[in-house]
Amino acid sequence: MNQTKLKIYNSQSKKLEEFVPRRANEVSMYVCGPTVYNFLHIGNFRGPVFFNFVRNWLEHLGYQVKFALNFTDVDDRILQAAKEQNKKSSDVSEQYIHEYKTDYAALGLRPHDYNPKVTEYMSEIIQMIQKLIENGKAYEVKGDVWYSVQSFAEYGKLSGRKTDELLAGVRIDVDQNKKSHLDFALWKAVEASETHWPSPWGPGRPGWHIECSAMIDSLFGEQIDIHGGGTDLIFPHHENEIAQSEGCSHKSFVNYWMHVGMLNIAGQKMSKSLGNFITQREFLQLHPAEVYKWMILSVHYRSLAEFSDEAVDRAYASLARIYSSLSLADSILKDSVMAEKDLAFEKELQEQWSRIEAALNDDFGTPQAVAVMFDVIRLFNSKAKRGIKVTPKLKSQAEQFKKFVQQLGSMMGLFQHEASQFLRDLDNQLLGKMGLERAKVDELVQLRSQARAAKDFAKSDEYRGQLTAMGIAVMDTPEGSFWEVAKG
Repeated sequence: MNQTKLKIYNSQSKKLEEFVPRRANEVSMYVCGPTVYNFLHIGNFRGPVFFNFVRNWLEHLGYQVKFALNFTDVDDRILQAAKEQNKKSSDVSEQYIHEYKTDYAALGLRPHDYNPKVTEYMSEIIQMIQKLIENGKAYEVKGDVWYSVQSFAEYGKLSGRKTDELLAGVRIDVDQNKKSHLDFALWKAVEASETHWPSPWGPGRPGWHIECSAMIDSLFGEQIDIHGGGTDLIFPHHENEIAQSEGCSHKSFVNYWMHVGMLNIAGQKMSKSLGNFITQREFLQLHPAEVYKWMILSVHYRSLAEFSDEAVDRAYASLARIYSSLSLADSILKDSVMAEKDLAFEKELQEQWSRIEAALNDDFGTPQAVAVMFDVIRLFNSKAKRGIKVTPKLKSQAEQFKKFVQQLGSMMGLFQHEASQFLRDLDNQLLGKMGLERAKVDELVQLRSQARAAKDFAKSDEYRGQLTAMGIAVMDTPEGSFWEVAKG
């Protein structure tokens, strides 16, 4: 077990807290997943990418992690989509669970330990509602079951909202069946002709909030270490989860609440209702998965992240710098010389890794960790370049450098591709965006090489000027000329 202390910003206490799991060396983590009625947009995947990293880092520290992300497959939006498409609601939800998993796998993220679906936990949901009624926290009216918010004295402890302030803004109680405007649905009565499940209160469907409480209780018990989701879920969803779960158990529900900031486009939250979104599927058809993951993890998870063409370009430039150095390391490692450990370089990397651990143990500070990695890249690039004579120490430095970058990358889901091929693919993407053909660039580079060989330096400079104007960078080495699309 790594004894370095991890600190997490707890959305409930509004402060950094040292992470201490409920059971030694074991972590339970639940993240609210999607409602499955359509393709997910790129904002929906910020949480999955980040919490995949959280799980990996916790495992790096020596914890055994059990990780659940749910699918809400019972929802009015699913029913509406089914009606519009003339399909069964279960067919719609299963289709988009499949599409979500396809996009998730395309991002190169590890599968979760559990992907519970609401329809699989209907009996547990009903049992929890019954217990809430028995505990005086809920009541039934005409087949509907409501949670009595004023029965839970600590309501608002996550969001900071006070029940009297919430009530002060209410002019008309829109549902006369409720005791209070603040009360929320645990079970909703429906006509028997609609999609429903039998219950002690008649045919109906569960409310949204009770679903997560019941699934968490079934998978992990009454208490959980980490509960995650987007900041848009703090109120009312997570606030209501607390009321439900603690209303049943009378125990603290979640030790550490973690909330991921929104992904904005043009200063607005990306959402289907606003129509300002691009689906994850569309994005991945245009760009490598690492571009998206880099955009997400190079920004601190609690910060707003801005999606724009400029942000995509910055991601390309950053990945190109990293993979260019990894490609250089690979070229050195191909040399037959025997490596001789460079103890001074190894010590330097150990010190830099300590800086990365400190950053990531401070509420998962990925931007700071990335900055350290670029320091290491600059250090390696100061010692190596294309065409340099490979010495035993240089080969050792290349080995240690590659291991360093890929160790961090393995936890971020980055930098595991064969470097030269990734760079080639990256350049092909950029050439397509620029309207250029690789064959045309190759031809100009070859003509420049011939001019240099003939010592026609004026012609050589002319070709370089053409390439530069096209956005192509050329590097000359004893083995020949290399080119890539200029980035950043």
